[in-house]
Amino acid sequence: MAYITHKKREDIGLSPYELKFRGKRKAEAVRIRVIDFDLESVRETEVKETEELRRYLNSDSITWINVDGLHNSQLIRDLSEIFAIPGDILSDVMDPSSRPQVEVFNNGFFVSMKMMRVSENKRTVSVNNLSLVVMNRLLISFQEEKGDLFDPVRERIRNHKTKIRISGSDYLAFTLMDVVIDNYIYILDAYGEKVESLEERLILETNREMLRIIDKFRRELSNLRVDIKPAKEMVMGLVKLDTDFIQEENRRHYKELLDNINQAVDLLDYYREVLYDDLNIYHSSMSTKLNDTMTLLTIFSVIFIPLTFIVGVYGMNFDNLPELHWHYGYFIVWGIMVLIVVVMIVYFRRKRWF
Repeated sequence: MAYITHKKREDIGLSPYELKFRGKRKAEAVRIRVIDFDLESVRETEVKETEELRRYLNSDSITWINVDGLHNSQLIRDLSEIFAIPGDILSDVMDPSSRPQVEVFNNGFFVSMKMMRVSENKRTVSVNNLSLVVMNRLLISFQEEKGDLFDPVRERIRNHKTKIRISGSDYLAFTLMDVVIDNYIYILDAYGEKVESLEERLILETNREMLRIIDKFRRELSNLRVDIKPAKEMVMGLVKLDTDFIQEENRRHYKELLDNINQAVDLLDYYREVLYDDLNIYHSSMSTKLNDTMTLLTIFSVIFIPLTFIVGVYGMNFDNLPELHWHYGYFIVWGIMVLIVVVMIVYFRRKRWF
């Protein structure tokens, strides 16, 4: 599930240029995969040494370098030196708890956002930080662990001699962010199905289990909001970004990102409001049930008040109670009490009190 990370004591006061991993280690070893492509061919390789990456400097082809695992500080320093990436940028890369952001530097721009994946049974959501460093014909992506959402993008690169092969690293960055945001919408749709089924159940049954489920969904959507809302701010900043590293013909695609993230935020807000409405319905239903119970108990109390009065009168220990010597006194009292009960019930029914 989405989560809020907390700053460690030892990370307080660190320099913004300090290349230290500030998160929880999720990968056993760092893996570097490279996809280098142009209109005619695609070349894929797994790099063991960072020095092998120097050959992609100033290449005429488009290069996508994907780094899985952020805990190797020396490797990050090597990338900083090879590609002239400022230390403060890579320091943010090594801090998975950082908010989604966009920043321009001398030879490119930097983007980070949260990448979410839902399990096959749609019950749990895992959250990892995704950082993109976009330079001239070069894209470096940083992830916390192996496994991502980008296989469809890789397939497009491998199988289609289309726009993705000729539109530059900025368009490639757009496709990756588009996949991440589309997955936001997919996850929210999955939650929407749960919320809608919960509404149907809430009409039929109201119990503490329903309250627990509503509260669980509310907390999970609030956790998602922590990561999705800042992503909207990041995309808005990206659309307004003044940089030559986003080609003019690709800017319209970044505006599409803004439309998609707005859709995700609207879904998020809608389902949170539905859950709050469900919570109000639950409390209203519980109040109605309580009122019905209190009405029933009140009716029983009112019915028994005159009966208690009659029994109390004839339970007094005076010597002179003439009715005590009536031959049919017992049955007369029972008849009067039954008549009182019947008259009161008929009266309450006509008043629609129950």
